[in-house]
Amino acid sequence: MGSALRRLHWDLRLQPFHGYGSPTTVRVLAKVLYASPGAPADFHDQPVHDMRTMAVRGWRNFASQVAPYRTVHIRIGEQQFSVRADRTGIVDVQLDVDLEPGRHEALLWTVPGNEVSADITVFAPDATVGLVSDIDDTVMVTWLPRPLLAFWNAFVVHQSSRQVVPGMPMLYQRLARQFPEMPVLYLSTGAWNVFPVLKRFLYKNGYPDGPLLLTDWGPTNTGFFRSGREHKERALRQLAETFPEHRWLLVGDDGQHDPSTYADFAAERPELVEAIVIRQLTESEQLLAHGTLRPLERRNHGDLTPLVVTAPDGHTLLSALQHAEVIR
Repeated sequence: MGSALRRLHWDLRLQPFHGYGSPTTVRVLAKVLYASPGAPADFHDQPVHDMRTMAVRGWRNFASQVAPYRTVHIRIGEQQFSVRADRTGIVDVQLDVDLEPGRHEALLWTVPGNEVSADITVFAPDATVGLVSDIDDTVMVTWLPRPLLAFWNAFVVHQSSRQVVPGMPMLYQRLARQFPEMPVLYLSTGAWNVFPVLKRFLYKNGYPDGPLLLTDWGPTNTGFFRSGREHKERALRQLAETFPEHRWLLVGDDGQHDPSTYADFAAERPELVEAIVIRQLTESEQLLAHGTLRPLERRNHGDLTPLVVTAPDGHTLLSALQHAEVIR
């Protein structure tokens, strides 16, 4: 496929994602794709003028041909690295660096002329509390059955189809004021292909900026869709290894496996969990999430279970966290 596209004068392009890390190690994320002649070097720089444009972009994001195993060059500050994409074209690497806390840019390219920049947020080492948040049904609702959600995210990306969960932006802003150095990461089973759409939704609705940890689209050895639970478990363990001094607020919903996934992580590393915050779905949302009116069962680990706060929206979650003195 790659040689045929090159004969048609398609070029390699990089889709950068928002990376993160500590002053000594950062995680750089990107995807290597083939693009038609004349396509912009940075997919994120394409202007969005109306909803029809966004729908076309959503289709192209999933129809693009990935370029596996390509060498990608990365420059961060004065340091330069060469890495290889995996078989799905994804670059996901940990690099040893020497950076100050704050926002940085990494320059990525495969060949001279297709350079793109990727945001890198270096979290302050003295931050005591971080926030890990699910996306679907936690900060936004699409009102679709979960089996259709991946298809909808792939091919229908109208902003009007996504509704903000009441009170959640206010809750996250309040947490950001309470903990000024708080790292914020959004951990979702959504595909990397919809990264620009999700970023725009979060920005438009006033959520704190932060890296998105998504998954990849396409078949695996066990099925067509990747395991969302395994993806979240791996991401939490990686955060624990990179930031052993941080305690995390783990925010999700009770429509799928967030309560048990977070409880399992708290049982493994109780010293790293500040609280588990669960948004309770309505009966209609539960039905769309997994086909029944009741939440999926939660796993309890007895004395190892940290503070667990549940409520139907951000306003009541804020009150509950204030009552528990997590937020002053």
